[in-house]
This record gives sequence, C-alpha cells and structure tokens, in this order.
Amino acid sequence: MMTRIIAAAGAVLLLAGAALADPVGRYTLRGTNPGDGKFYVGEVTVSRTGDTYRVIWNIGSDTYTGTGIGSDDFLAVSYRSGNESGLALYGRKSDGKWHGIWTYAGGRQIGTDVWTPR
Repeated sequence: MMTRIIAAAGAVLLLAGAALADPVGRYTLRGTNPGDGKFYVGEVTVSRTGDTYRVIWNIGSDTYTGTGIGSDDFLAVSYRSGNESGLALYGRKSDGKWHGIWTYAGGRQIGTDVWTPR
C-alpha cells in the first residue's frame, strides 16, 4: 500500500513538473529585427490549443498571431500579421527564458527574440 502511495505521489510530481515547463504563459519580449538589427520590446502570450499552441505577440501597435508545435524544451511557430508571415524557433534555457530566432517568409536574414516569464 505504501509503495503505491509513493509511486502515485512521484507520478503527480513528474506530471506537475512537465506542466510547469511547457511554454504556456505570458512573457515580456525583447528582440532584434532581421537585417537592420533594430531593437524592439513587447509582450507574448502562449496558450494551449489541443496538441498545438496559440502564440500572440503584441509589439507596439502590431499584433502577430501564430500556431506552434513543441514540447517543454522547444517551440516552432508559424505566424501571420496582415500580409506578413514567417517562422520562429525557440528553445527554453535553464533560467526559464525562451530564446529564439525568426524570419519573414522569403527572408534571407534572421532576427532574435528572448521571452522572459511574467
């Protein structure tokens, strides 16, 4: 009986750790644009939508909406804003921040993003 309780408690802790590590949440954003390296700041919200994620970037007066796939450690997102679209790739570092690179569709250079949990 005690072995079952300990095993169940361990399983709950493992599941809770995985749930806390996925990218769902709100973040402050700092990044640089491809090409000119112009700096920008904003906010990002990530929510789960079944097996995928919905990612919304708010940067100044612009909103970008994306669909992502990934895990506790990485996230790949295709995004769109008006006629612009692109791809972004992120990896979670040990400090809990998500570091990424991105480009516009047809782009030849990459920009960078760092998401800091709020």
